[in-house]
Order: sequence, then C-alpha cells, then structure tokens
Amino acid sequence: MATQSYENALQVIQSLSASDRKRLLEELTAQTAAGTEPAEEHSIMEICGLGKEIWEGIDAQEYVRNERASWNG
Repeated sequence: MATQSYENALQVIQSLSASDRKRLLEELTAQTAAGTEPAEEHSIMEICGLGKEIWEGIDAQEYVRNERASWNG
C-alpha cells in the first residue's frame, strides 16, 4: 500500500512546475531536518593515542631524519 502511495506522489510531483517542485523539495528538506536529532558533538581529544601501536619501537628522530633525506631523492 505504501508503494502505491509513493507512486501516486511521484505522478503528482511530475505534474508540478519546476518552481513548485523546488518549493516542495525545500519544504520536505526542512521537515526532514526538523525530524532528526542533532549530531552528537565530539572532541578531537577523543582520538588521543589512536594508532599508537603503529609507532611502537620506532625512534621519532630517526624517522624524521629518514623522511627528510627522502625529499632530496
């Protein structure tokens, strides 16, 4: 039944002028946004230490020295 309603809505929408379709889209977008909860805010500090196991046993100064040496070929 919902599919039939959807198909009927599509037919009505297709019969609208371009400006009315735009107005409808704006209204649907506003209604959809109003019905959603705001995204949870996060802090950059949540990723502190992420991936630290990748760097275990690697000397930071030696790594930087090797990287800089690779820049000159």
